[in-house]
Amino acid sequence: MTRPAPTTANQIDLDALNRDLESRSASDRIRWALEEFLGHAALSTSFGVQSAVMLHLATQLDPQIPVVFIDTGYLFPETYSFAEELTARLKLNLKVYSPAMTAARQEALYGKLWEQGIEGLEKYGRINKVEPMNRALRELDARVWLTGLRREHASTREELSVVKQQNRILKVHPIIDWSDREIYAYLREHDLPYHPLWEQGYISVGDTHSTTRYADGMRPEDTRFSGLKRECGLHEQSGESDYMI
Repeated sequence: MTRPAPTTANQIDLDALNRDLESRSASDRIRWALEEFLGHAALSTSFGVQSAVMLHLATQLDPQIPVVFIDTGYLFPETYSFAEELTARLKLNLKVYSPAMTAARQEALYGKLWEQGIEGLEKYGRINKVEPMNRALRELDARVWLTGLRREHASTREELSVVKQQNRILKVHPIIDWSDREIYAYLREHDLPYHPLWEQGYISVGDTHSTTRYADGMRPEDTRFSGLKRECGLHEQSGESDYMI
């Protein structure tokens, strides 16, 4: 029997779908994506503070879902250790992607882009995050991309829907409406760890040069990119037609 062709993003009525999925559980949202885009789903992870939640939820439904991890070359040592721990524990089908340009070459040609204001940060994001993620989605033939974004993360995410069209890829945010309390409860229930830097006051963990500890008076987004921006480029709509994201 021939497998039916998977749904394409342009066949989806996003408004109707979001009305339906908004009231459903995170597992139902993941299940919909896996069934609707059979064999063409991918999950991304930064192995950040609460990443164990999405990794556990998704792999309970599809143990072989490709898990894309972008290694910028600027991550904390603790992040690499955390990635090894969760990969082994959850038996992740991990796909590691790195930028086409090494960190040393970037700094030789452009200097420290993260010290060059918004323009530098955006160029840094394109080189180190967007390009490898686009490459991953193409090589994995992904048509739907699962992420662990939550509305509580930052003001830039407060209006995000469960499902979003981002250029040529459909993104699904299964835990978009989860609170910090729900995250904590899920981690406790399943004996899953926070990122080790959580205990040192980090509420969000990315590259070493763009991440700071949380302090009184700060907004959550202030802990990344010195408060200049929240998104690294992966979750921003691009106007360039050759981008999948």
